[in-house]
Amino acid sequence: MDISYNWLKDLIDFDIPASELAEKLTRVGLTVEGVHPVGDDEVLDIDLTSNRPDCLSHLGVAREIGVISNSTLKVRGTNSGEEHDAIPVPALLAADTVRIEDAEICPRFTARVLRNVKIGPSPVWLVKRLEAAGERSINNVTDITNYVMLELGQPMHAFDLDRLAGQQIVVRRARAGETIKTLDDIERILDSTMLAICDAQKPVAVAGIMGGLDSSITDATVNVLLEVACFDRENIRRTSRKLGLATEASYRFERGVDIEKLKAASQRAADLIGEFASGAETQFVDVYPSPASRAQVIAPEISASVARLTGLAVDDAECERILASLGIKREGIDHYSVPSWRHDISVEEDLVEEIARHTGYENIQAELPPAYGAGEYKFGEVRKRLIRQCLVDLGFDEAISYSFIDSRYDDAVEAVPGLIGVSEGDTFVTLNDSVIEGAVRMRPTLIPGMLEAFRLNLNHQRRDVKLFEIGRAFARCRDEGGLPKERELSTLLLSGGEIMSGRAAITRELDFYDAKGAVEALFAAVGITDPEFAGAEVRHLRRGQSATVSVDGRVIGTIGRLNEEISSDYKFRQPVYVAEIDLQAALESASSAVIYRPLSKYPSITRDVSFLVDRNISLAAIRSAASEVRNEICRNIGFVDIFEGKGLADNERSITIRFEYRSDDRTLVEEEVNAAHQVILDGLKNALGIKPRF
Repeated sequence: MDISYNWLKDLIDFDIPASELAEKLTRVGLTVEGVHPVGDDEVLDIDLTSNRPDCLSHLGVAREIGVISNSTLKVRGTNSGEEHDAIPVPALLAADTVRIEDAEICPRFTARVLRNVKIGPSPVWLVKRLEAAGERSINNVTDITNYVMLELGQPMHAFDLDRLAGQQIVVRRARAGETIKTLDDIERILDSTMLAICDAQKPVAVAGIMGGLDSSITDATVNVLLEVACFDRENIRRTSRKLGLATEASYRFERGVDIEKLKAASQRAADLIGEFASGAETQFVDVYPSPASRAQVIAPEISASVARLTGLAVDDAECERILASLGIKREGIDHYSVPSWRHDISVEEDLVEEIARHTGYENIQAELPPAYGAGEYKFGEVRKRLIRQCLVDLGFDEAISYSFIDSRYDDAVEAVPGLIGVSEGDTFVTLNDSVIEGAVRMRPTLIPGMLEAFRLNLNHQRRDVKLFEIGRAFARCRDEGGLPKERELSTLLLSGGEIMSGRAAITRELDFYDAKGAVEALFAAVGITDPEFAGAEVRHLRRGQSATVSVDGRVIGTIGRLNEEISSDYKFRQPVYVAEIDLQAALESASSAVIYRPLSKYPSITRDVSFLVDRNISLAAIRSAASEVRNEICRNIGFVDIFEGKGLADNERSITIRFEYRSDDRTLVEEEVNAAHQVILDGLKNALGIKPRF
């Protein structure tokens, strides 16, 4: 964000050199990455976090300078709410000029008509201001709309009124397949999720992003309709991404504009158009179906709260000065009124942060928090340490990913069973102000973070990867006082090949059974025996290579190969296997005591048998049927290999099973092994109708 030093001087009186101002702004959280001379001006390059859209304007930065320099803004009404002198009109019953059909994604829309406008070049001072902020001059009316946006932070758009069919504005969702040629001379196809500004016949602008070429201001324009509106942030963000179209307007709307300053911004632009383009105001329409109310924050003893949370000693008078300069006013003895331009303030801790950053984070001293009792392990902590050690021993690396993800994963990745319910209230937790661009969901699954970590490894030429993460997932819930549900999960990702210690080349490619073995080892580490795997269709996994994981008859996770759609989206050119377990549910189950037995000193005898089976018969079914009839000398039944293809029917496959026989008190002879083995084969034939191929 480029901020003009001279422009700031017009908005507030202060006597701080640009280089020193850059240091002071950085100190309070508005990081200035550089100061650059532009003509007779100096430009501050400010890097803003996404939760501070109020500073995407010269006025917002001037307000911060007011706190730093203890000065008052010159602009009238900047620290107070806009007066509602117009009676709000119901959305579908507005004046004929403007009609809003979807007030949820367009809560307020104002339109001002200016007639007998003379289009021409802008004055030199205005052109210089725009150039200092990185904008090019187009014509006086368009330049004024850009100027006011940079000054007040409110995007706006000017239409040629005579080129609007019916001289009317309809704010509605676009119809699937509707098209519009935007100002960049590109034909764009809209869909029903996008908000369009339309005349009586067709779209004339993509709401909050870019206007249409057919209704734009030209040298022949005489009458102008000035739009100043507020749109839903998430809708603008989604539309911008779908169209691949990012603008200065969309950048601000995605982060949030001040819905109470629309009239002030419109009037400011109208005054400038009247002064520099001879435009005469003739009509103003303000459609505001449900006026917003100011947020209230309870904070009875703000100075004490600052001391408790930061250790800073800031007296009441200084606390009040800082907050009042930022537009946060005390109302009553125990609460504060939050200005409409601060979307990021909702609790007492936010007020403390405002005071702390202007007092100086560098003044916060390091000290130990008070201790009120002896430390102790939380539930499951010891067992989670065992899981981590087990997975590390298997060659896994632990990953730690962000707790917030993009909403595009909503329908792409399936959460563990029981987290996202079927009731209306059990959905996703959405952030009002995301820290990372686009990451508006608290994660209901750890898989997206693991995929990002794997992609990062691939970008660094590491294709042989084993990762795991233990962390919390979240879901919205109407119960529990409105608090979200939280579950602790364990997620594994494997891809590439197995590399033995001391070697550079892989020995074999990892497959589904490596992932399955890792999950079994994870359970074994905490005394959970015999987890069950059953084939199932899982949204993010490939059909036929996916399964559910159950413990004590309860499904607590999924495992399988990542499906083609997600793999293609990430450009993964090798199989990726993921498993996600509801660790909290797993640790709630009883663990079996570890029993140590001496190793048998007698040798074992193995028999590998290939069975011709129908595709509907699973390995688990074969093992279960064999276990029903085996005697004590059959110690293990394990999977060896599977074959499908040449020589077999489409509905058939060959599964090779290894039977291990051993006694603890003698060496087995061939006859008794053969007898025990035949009993198992007969049992499988009777139970499943299968028999050896050879």
